[in-house]
Amino acid sequence: QVQLVESGGGLVQAGGSLRLSCAASGSIFSINAMGWYRQAPGKQRELVAIIISGGSTNYAESVKGRFTISRDNAQNTVVLQMNSLKPEDTAVYYCYAVIRGATVSRFSSYWGQGTQVTVSS
Repeated sequence: QVQLVESGGGLVQAGGSLRLSCAASGSIFSINAMGWYRQAPGKQRELVAIIISGGSTNYAESVKGRFTISRDNAQNTVVLQMNSLKPEDTAVYYCYAVIRGATVSRFSSYWGQGTQVTVSS
């Protein structure tokens, strides 16, 4: 009954910025973690950034200092601010969340549909 809706992808020149948003909706009791993965052609899907319920964050080494993840608990939304973008950041970005539904007493993993980010040189 939970779904993740992403927005903010697009085309940008190297050095530019994009802001990705992901909103969780449905019958939600609590959210343990929300974050972003990405997958480029021919590459494995990799963690970009994640924030857990206690507020701690983890980032891929390649994006540290450039990307910032934040969460609006009231709106069940996670935001990834991406600055100083590089061509190597080009990928499909997927929202990921670990959520306990209001009627099911366990956590489950959810994925968004993916949004394309393309960084040109």
